[in-house]
Amino acid sequence: MRKSFRAASIATACALAGGALWGTGIATAGTNTDAHGTSASRITEARSGNEPHNIGQLVAEIDAYYGITQDDDGVYRASADSDYAEDVADVLARAKRDIKRQAAAHTRAKGDRPAIVLDIDDTVLLSIDYEKRTNYTYDNATWNAYVERADRPAVFGVPELIDYAEDHGVEVFFLTGLGEDKREAAAENLAEIGVDTELDGEHAFFKDKANPPSYLAHCATAGKWNCTTVQYKAGTRKYIESTGYDIIGSFGDQYSDLEGGYADETYKLPNPTYFVD
Repeated sequence: MRKSFRAASIATACALAGGALWGTGIATAGTNTDAHGTSASRITEARSGNEPHNIGQLVAEIDAYYGITQDDDGVYRASADSDYAEDVADVLARAKRDIKRQAAAHTRAKGDRPAIVLDIDDTVLLSIDYEKRTNYTYDNATWNAYVERADRPAVFGVPELIDYAEDHGVEVFFLTGLGEDKREAAAENLAEIGVDTELDGEHAFFKDKANPPSYLAHCATAGKWNCTTVQYKAGTRKYIESTGYDIIGSFGDQYSDLEGGYADETYKLPNPTYFVD
């Protein structure tokens, strides 16, 4: 499964929101009986003031943030002049400055080779068409079919960032929560968006729950995967550094992509559509 936890399915979120409101002091209509026994309508005042964000308005805000349009083929796309694209550009501009500085420092020091590590889903490949089609919900079967199509567009500016890093002598690694069985589709999709870099087993790391590598052997006990996203990704970054690299930058759209250490700098790309713990 791609995501360990979705922020909410829309239907479930509505149900949960209703449950959260019930009994928490949110304003409700009721009746009151006066001294003469006459019933009159009344409004119960909110006690907490913590009413959740309206789910319909939230979806509209997400659509607007990405500047979502639908092309003639029915594919939902983000706009290159959206707030989302602007926020991504800000992150990548900072990353390029850091890469230039760090690469130069490594050249002078002649120490471990500099490297960057990138998550794939919504860090390199944008899945907004899937999110929009499913109304920001997740289903394992439809997600797997979507990944196998290998036609996701690039997150704005990320292929250029990868080229920039390589031009400065920085090695590029990919570290994803996608299963090992999705390696071929992901590699095809990355090539489709112009990412021309190594995608072998030592440069592109996919989650293999059935047969984890030795450095992640602790993640599988009695055939059951028991590592969190942070443990899986931090453990893999630790392994990369053990092979002679200094990870100068780690990129992801989830905080769990970035936590756990083994990176000099971290770069969080925006993603308001789901959450992975």
